[in-house]
Amino acid sequence: MNSCKAMLFDLDNTLLNRDMAVDKLFLMLVEKCYIDVDHSIKNDMRQKFKEYDKKDFGKNDKTKVLASLFDEFPPRYKMPRHAIQDFWNHHFPQCFSINQDTITIINSIKKQVKVGIITNGSVERQKAKIFHTNLDHCFDTIIISDEVGWRKPDKRIFEFALNRLHVNPEDTLFVGDDLEKDIGGCQQANIKGIWFNPSKSKNDTDIQPYAEIHSFELIKLLNIEE
Repeated sequence: MNSCKAMLFDLDNTLLNRDMAVDKLFLMLVEKCYIDVDHSIKNDMRQKFKEYDKKDFGKNDKTKVLASLFDEFPPRYKMPRHAIQDFWNHHFPQCFSINQDTITIINSIKKQVKVGIITNGSVERQKAKIFHTNLDHCFDTIIISDEVGWRKPDKRIFEFALNRLHVNPEDTLFVGDDLEKDIGGCQQANIKGIWFNPSKSKNDTDIQPYAEIHSFELIKLLNIEE
């Protein structure tokens, strides 16, 4: 990887564990709107909440996620529909935490190459996640889809990052967990894509990543010593 001059990262479920944050948000919602929920029902609610969240993943408006849960599991204190989006925008970013090993790895990589984030999502929530986890201090550039007008897998958002960092695609790596949006998208911009696949999911697509990793072992890929 001696020719590598820049490394770009996805945010949700790559740098940050979004699944864990969804669990935390669910518990906050239960505490706010429900009382004395039976354990088995609570597990069913959690599963449904995750299903609704997955269905609307990437959408800015999260009203449907909570409204669907309330319809299926009527709460003691139902949150007004107009307040759902504010609840999500305010509380969800606070549910994220950063693995300190990830910070250490990023800082080590930054000593050798330029580093950046490319993430889909709303400016408000994505920036709040980044600031809450102190990732804003670690990167040379942070690109949010709603801020620039293109969403992954659109190759233009990747090309925008290349131009901002003044690097060529052949000298750049992109790391992400989504085969279609992250790996397929960056490949359209002629960037090598590294598939972050901690769950060791099977690749059922025609997309072939440049490399696949199951843990955040990027220092090994760049031969950077801490």
